[in-house]
Amino acid sequence: LFRHARTYSAFTAEPVDDDTLHRLYDLLKWGPTAANSCPARFVFVRSREAKERLRPALSPGNVDKTMAAPVTAIVAYDLEFYEHLPRLYPHADARSWYAGKSDEHIRSNAMRSGTLQGAYLIVAARALGLDCGPMGGFDHAKVDAAFFPGSKVRSNFLCNLGHGDPARLHPRNPRLEFGEACRIE
Repeated sequence: LFRHARTYSAFTAEPVDDDTLHRLYDLLKWGPTAANSCPARFVFVRSREAKERLRPALSPGNVDKTMAAPVTAIVAYDLEFYEHLPRLYPHADARSWYAGKSDEHIRSNAMRSGTLQGAYLIVAARALGLDCGPMGGFDHAKVDAAFFPGSKVRSNFLCNLGHGDPARLHPRNPRLEFGEACRIE
């Protein structure tokens, strides 16, 4: 899931079916979030019509690879996630930790746990045999207007999903060593 998986920019034409997307969510949903808040929201953009709605929001370098990918997941977070806490975290009044609090408090918590869920999406996709191409490089306001109009859901990042074309991979880039990124105290 980590040592051999790569970030793909090119995918084969093999489709990703509905069952696989359901299995993907059914796997990723078990990853932990703060107070089991589950703020992530996912849109699996697969149809030609939906891809065309996404196109105007993409940075030029992301257009071709996203339009060609079998699926593009919009990984987003719900700023009203706390409304589900009475059901998701029933042993405490966790809704009161967010309702009526500052927008920044709500946003930072939604973004943090929603980003964790986006990472779970990548790991779950790899566990199911899919390859991933996560990316920024898009206009968030345009994505939000096209896919979440009138809601409190905000886009975080995009992730192309499918079966990667290994012939089009770049050499693997290096990573920081333990001593460069970590310390033990």
